[in-house]
Amino acid sequence: MPGGEMQDSEFFKVETIIGHSQKLQDDLQKLGLKIKHHENNLKFLKSQSNKLDYSILEMQVSLGRYHSSGAANVGRQNHNDAQTEQNTIEQIVNQDKTAAGILYQVKLRHESAVINSFINKGVVGVVATLAKVHDDNLSRLLSEYLGLETMLAIVCKANEDVEALELYTKEGQIDNSAGLHGLGSSIGRPLDGRFLVISLQELRQPYAGKFVPGDPQKRLALLKPKLPNGECPTGFLGFAVNMIDVDFMNLSCLTPAGHGLRETLFYGLFSRLQVYRTRADMQRAAACISDGALSLDGGMMRSTGVLCLGSRKDIEVRFPISSINFLPDEVNKTMEQIKLLEWEKERISEDMQREEELLDHVKSSFDMKKQVFVKYLGESSPYVTQNKSMLGERNSPR
Repeated sequence: MPGGEMQDSEFFKVETIIGHSQKLQDDLQKLGLKIKHHENNLKFLKSQSNKLDYSILEMQVSLGRYHSSGAANVGRQNHNDAQTEQNTIEQIVNQDKTAAGILYQVKLRHESAVINSFINKGVVGVVATLAKVHDDNLSRLLSEYLGLETMLAIVCKANEDVEALELYTKEGQIDNSAGLHGLGSSIGRPLDGRFLVISLQELRQPYAGKFVPGDPQKRLALLKPKLPNGECPTGFLGFAVNMIDVDFMNLSCLTPAGHGLRETLFYGLFSRLQVYRTRADMQRAAACISDGALSLDGGMMRSTGVLCLGSRKDIEVRFPISSINFLPDEVNKTMEQIKLLEWEKERISEDMQREEELLDHVKSSFDMKKQVFVKYLGESSPYVTQNKSMLGERNSPR
């Protein structure tokens, strides 16, 4: 090869090496900026989490002062006198060999270490314990409408919480030594038959409308039914989903979207089930009943054209009766604010986890790119150094 052509070839090769080296440097710089970006995001999220911790602590201290006061002791005494919720729990425990019965049997034994090994904090509770009503008749009606199986359903926040309740062998059979099955066997109450589990995360179409303004119970702002003449039916008392009381801890922030039990679980169970004073009132209002209705004297309409006839049947497990709330509004608001801040912190924790995963991925890419760059420099530097003088001559003016 003539000398001129050889020089051109060597010159092109040197330029290619330098160009690729510069590209590797640019890639490293970009990855370095990404690392800095994710580190800054983590720093910001951490500061936000710390602020929430401080706010939560301040509110908890405030609640601590109240609960140590004489007023709180009076409230606790009045609440203990009712004990209606305890009756519901006893009814659940008496359901021998059911999932809900086993769950509460272990809770009553205070075997927290045992139960935590099977069930995590994602289990919200059993349907029968998650709402209260204002009188015994309504409790019996709503419990009968849902049925025993649904009243004993276990409610979980997410799918992974459901999966923890029942595990399977490689052959697809139920593992009786794990989950609720194992828990039942450990206390001498083997689980028998099927049981319902409800995942709040998977419930389709939670209520997406507005709430009743200023209502601490966050009742749903549902439009009253109207007859063809535009009037509300005589004897209409309300929607079942709004005639229950939900514990303030379950009114919001149970799902990633911030929903509570009323607009998810109970809207899913009752939908727009209407409640009337008498069976005659309910029958006269049939034209404006879409999702079923109940009457205080025992009438039951499952859906349009589907009626339940015959004598009422008391369900073995019923909703507890609401006792008077002796907590001041200010205390209730503080507790609700704590719940909201804890929900916000949970969301921030999820964001931090995602940022850490992204940061680890970028750091790994940076380390790999750096190794490639160092290796490339080691292999190409002698060649570039050897031909550097030629490159200088080629670029110098003549």
